Amino acid sequence: MNDTIRVILLFGGRSPEHDVSILSARSVAAAAPKPRIEMIPICIAKDGVFIGPERSAKILEGSDSSRNGDRDFSFEAWVRTTNADIAFPLIHGIGGEDGVLQGYLDALNIPYAGSGVTASAVSMDKAHMKFAFASAKLPMVEWVQVLESEWRAEKDRVLRAAGNALRLPYFVKPANSGSSIGVTKVKDDANLAAAIENAFRFDEKILIERGIDAREIEVSVLGNDDPQASVAGEIVIGSEFYDYADKYIDDRSSLVIPAKLTQEKSEEIRRLAIAAFRAVGARGYSRVDFFVERGTTRIYLNEINTIPGFTRISMYPKLWEATELKYARLVEKIIELGIERAKSRAARSETMMKFFDEVKSLT
Repeated sequence: MNDTIRVILLFGGRSPEHDVSILSARSVAAAAPKPRIEMIPICIAKDGVFIGPERSAKILEGSDSSRNGDRDFSFEAWVRTTNADIAFPLIHGIGGEDGVLQGYLDALNIPYAGSGVTASAVSMDKAHMKFAFASAKLPMVEWVQVLESEWRAEKDRVLRAAGNALRLPYFVKPANSGSSIGVTKVKDDANLAAAIENAFRFDEKILIERGIDAREIEVSVLGNDDPQASVAGEIVIGSEFYDYADKYIDDRSSLVIPAKLTQEKSEEIRRLAIAAFRAVGARGYSRVDFFVERGTTRIYLNEINTIPGFTRISMYPKLWEATELKYARLVEKIIELGIERAKSRAARSETMMKFFDEVKSLT
């Protein structure tokens, strides 16, 4: 490899988080230490079509639209000639964080930063994520899963089952979504059906969770086989819950870093963050979110995000900055971890091929 690492910066996508992805990529591209890292921007337009590097650079600058892709641009043909070392996917949500993009890159034999197909898919699907957390015996609030097919066939039974299993208030959310899109807080059983219908606008599978009066705590995790956890931070929300508008539009929430926790609680949360990272098989980097119940101070694991927001004011990099890892070095470290993982996978593939050659020689 040359001294300069050539990185394909993938951003945009068909997810509702398209614009957030552009903001993340813009920050990463500006911060990447030069000449050590050369960023080559590639945007996936809102219509799902790739955009070439020249126009993608203009989108990062804010001087072009990402609505429609370049239909005469072939990413697969381009990537074979660009001599890139690794891709850095920064596409949040569906189509970028759910394993689809990772599988595509694997098929093209392009190394990439962050988690692989399985960890990405499991972490994006909140039901499968919770099954993985339960298997690792990690603490969670009570929840039930509802499929759209059973909802359409037996609405009354689903409503009764949710009421029997959980206590008000409820949080109703799509299983596969991000940035709190499609999430509703339900304070009265009479409003549950409407909240379920709203969540089914975004996915065919939803979750209903017991709502608790809690502080929202987040931890950043970094690493492959030996992951490390940052200090914990708290989101002091400005509305009923930390919804999309609160995160990206209204700017009513504030971040408290480090979170005001006892040393014992802080250490427990960091330990659980690493346990969650390992439970889903994550690699590279992730943000892990928790609830700390007011009154009891019980800790509940909420979710893991394998491609969290990455602007300079996003929680993931700010937590590492508070743990004395600066933004530019953090970007570089994530790329290095991706290269490390790619080398390990390549060595294992070579070993496997040698095995096949040995078997072939015996026949």
